Amino acid sequence: MSFYVALGDGRFASTEHTAGPWCPDAQHGGPPAALLGGLLEAFAPRPELILARVAIEILGPVPVAELASTVAIERAGRSVELVAGELRAGGRAVLRARGWRVRRSPLAAGAASSPPALPTAATPTPAAYGSFPYGRAVEWRWADGDWDQPGPASVWTRLRMPLVEGAATTPLQRVLAVADSGNGVSSWFEWGSALYINPELTVHVLREAAGEWICLQARTEIAQGGAGLATSRLSDRTGPVARGAQALLVASTD
Repeated sequence: MSFYVALGDGRFASTEHTAGPWCPDAQHGGPPAALLGGLLEAFAPRPELILARVAIEILGPVPVAELASTVAIERAGRSVELVAGELRAGGRAVLRARGWRVRRSPLAAGAASSPPALPTAATPTPAAYGSFPYGRAVEWRWADGDWDQPGPASVWTRLRMPLVEGAATTPLQRVLAVADSGNGVSSWFEWGSALYINPELTVHVLREAAGEWICLQARTEIAQGGAGLATSRLSDRTGPVARGAQALLVASTD
């Protein structure tokens, strides 16, 4: 089992495990974000640089279908460089991303705060949420909040399968695969009563994550007459590894 199967020439078959909760034919944002972020990371790699920021533009629903990718260096440099990529489905661009690589820091500053403790058991998904494939493909262990509790929340996550069949899932891909869930786990609304869709995801990376577990500590804020904003801190078991943000389209379903 995997989220994708590589077909060669930058093409990938999307498996059923990518599907999100809203439509069985549309992917959750996490898997394609992780796929494209991993492609940016792997393109012309330089070990002295780290991918410090990934900005993903979600141009429309990503179908559970074959995806074609392109990646290129947009701005080369010795200490910083910009790499850009795109995913297409049926000849249409569905996801674009830019990532800044920076030279690794020789210094350290600031005290790392510890994430909440990892619970000992998975948290079952309530029946009201259905059993959507992406939700089943990730193990969720809630440390603060719960599926049905509105507001800020902390949940530990672990991918139950590789992102791409036969390939190791990188630390960055583990982060991106769940960073797009920040608005969902910290929603203020009863399931199905409102839309809170993010057309973008921006993740700033502090360091590579260690191990399989990623803790997502998320908060959503909504300004009437304005917009929504979901922010998150992502950690491994030793401390923070990244920060995420999502601009939100908020609308009532009534």
